[in-house]
Amino acid sequence: MQMKYTEEKLNTFSKETLIQLFLTQQEQLSEIDGKLQLVLEQLAVMNQNRFGRKTEQMPVPEQLAFTDVDGELVLFNEAEVLAALDEREKETTVKKRPVKKKGKREEDLSGIPVVKVEHYLTEKELEDLFGKAGWKQLPDEIYKRYRFIPAKVEVEEHHVGVYASKEGDTMKKAPHPACLLRGSLVSPSLEAAVLNGKYINAVPFARLEKEFGRYGLAITRQNMANWTIECADRYLAVFYDYLHKYIYKSPVIHADETHVLVRKDGREAGSKSYMWVYRTGEKEKKAVILYEYQKTRKADHPERFLKDYKGICVTDGYQVYHKLGEEKEGLTIAGCWAHARRRYDEVVKALPSKSRKSSIAWQALEQIQMIYHVDNTLKELKPEERKKRRQSSVKPLVEAYFAWVKEKKADG
Repeated sequence: MQMKYTEEKLNTFSKETLIQLFLTQQEQLSEIDGKLQLVLEQLAVMNQNRFGRKTEQMPVPEQLAFTDVDGELVLFNEAEVLAALDEREKETTVKKRPVKKKGKREEDLSGIPVVKVEHYLTEKELEDLFGKAGWKQLPDEIYKRYRFIPAKVEVEEHHVGVYASKEGDTMKKAPHPACLLRGSLVSPSLEAAVLNGKYINAVPFARLEKEFGRYGLAITRQNMANWTIECADRYLAVFYDYLHKYIYKSPVIHADETHVLVRKDGREAGSKSYMWVYRTGEKEKKAVILYEYQKTRKADHPERFLKDYKGICVTDGYQVYHKLGEEKEGLTIAGCWAHARRRYDEVVKALPSKSRKSSIAWQALEQIQMIYHVDNTLKELKPEERKKRRQSSVKPLVEAYFAWVKEKKADG
């Protein structure tokens, strides 16, 4: 508890005591000011992360409205919002008549079946208008419109011929496609529609159930969940294992993990789970991205996934990866520049605008930007030439950056 001094009490102190008291108070105020500045910077970073514009995102309009559908918030006035954004963009853009690409409509319509719909007057109607033989046929006026036909559900009833010899026990069935899941009504086309709806269009099973119901298809969300899990285990797991081995061929891979919230998995609601992501390097002709869901962030998961990998793995500063690189022969862990740069960027955004460009964080960003710029000029070179040029032009910049960091660290 801090002591309170009265004027009478202070008058009894000696000059040396008053000086010491003043210096102590000054030191305490400086410490409080430092802590307050840190809190303000943290608040600025939090506000930027929550409300600030991201590189690939538009600011959220104020008129967004959501409604609850099957326990999920759904944007229901999307059309109005997009229209408003379009109008706003038109207002801030110089009005210039867009140049239409010649043949664009024909190109869009090519390959789509055409159904001719005729609209003609009868002979009697023409005679009433023009008199007998008082008219002639001109070239038709043609309008084109898209016609959308909703999905159609049918039941495939497979009749498989079964034959047996009149003498002996020989029996033969006619060739026929195997069932996707034995004893189930699901077909490859139906499961493909379920996967497309759920994982491409991000439609929850609950809404897919209602959508299929409108087509007269009585399947539940439990049906779809079970089909998807069984098909994944039976057919996709083999493909996943193949890609897992294929990714080992890449001399450089990237790894990262992010937490996800899972409602029901036997733990308390809101428990953190993790999605681990691995992908091939940028220069690979065929990009492979593998997702691995785990309940924890333990080292066991990347250790098992990278068990037989020999090469460079680019990650963030999570120590699990770096410890694995020290223990496993043939595996090199490389730091990700984007993650390193992000901390400087957060610091800059937390500072007042007038003092940003004079900060150490800004100087760091400029140096990293120069590394990015020079490296990007080498993108199109062949691997060996690119490596050679990187050693001569990028390496000195990287070494200069780390020398600068050590110098600043030594200065405190």
